[in-house]
Amino acid sequence: MTEDTATHSVRRHLRVAVDAYDATIRQFIPGYEAMLGVVALELAPVASGLMIDLGGGSGALAEAILRSGDSGTVELIDVDREMLAQARTRLGRFGGRVRFTEGSFLGALPRCSGAAASLALHHVPTLEAKRALYRRIHDALEPGGVFVNADAIMPAEPAASEAIWSAWADHMVSQGIARERAFQHFEEWAEEDTYFPLEQELAAVASAGFGTECVWREVGMTVVVGRKAG
Repeated sequence: MTEDTATHSVRRHLRVAVDAYDATIRQFIPGYEAMLGVVALELAPVASGLMIDLGGGSGALAEAILRSGDSGTVELIDVDREMLAQARTRLGRFGGRVRFTEGSFLGALPRCSGAAASLALHHVPTLEAKRALYRRIHDALEPGGVFVNADAIMPAEPAASEAIWSAWADHMVSQGIARERAFQHFEEWAEEDTYFPLEQELAAVASAGFGTECVWREVGMTVVVGRKAG
């Protein structure tokens, strides 16, 4: 990734119109709906407080979190003004339970009981930078707080990596995307996206002081949970 996360644009990166994002992301990502549900479930124990959604995008993850309970607040943090506008429309019915912050999640983070990200942190290009972000998330969380990251991983072993790419393309073909185009998408995304092996992701989260585990996997997509000691 050569571009700073502070200038990220979904329209430019995914080459889709912002108002088409919700439909298109389901074509791209295996198990997308289930993944969001797992994130919301993992945050449920702390959902009565403030939760921050890093790279909140169109508000799909925030919606899943807000719908899982009738209390608590979610603050979306995103640099993409177009996506935040979509999120404002989508989440309007939640009133004061939702906040919107236009800015980078690499900046200062508010004190919170939970933090989550969905398909956002792969824009952080190095493990060193990720470890620094995870430390800041740990510092922002209250004792007993929970961090949940839903994102793609990629094994280091070439054969295992090939299998993941192939299965991922199979999903996209099942959604009406030509196989050749699926692999073109992968090449385009590689301009900004970096996927690390699951073991390295877990180690990076643990290095920040979290107790960690992977609670869900499907075709290269994972949900990793970090729990801060109470």
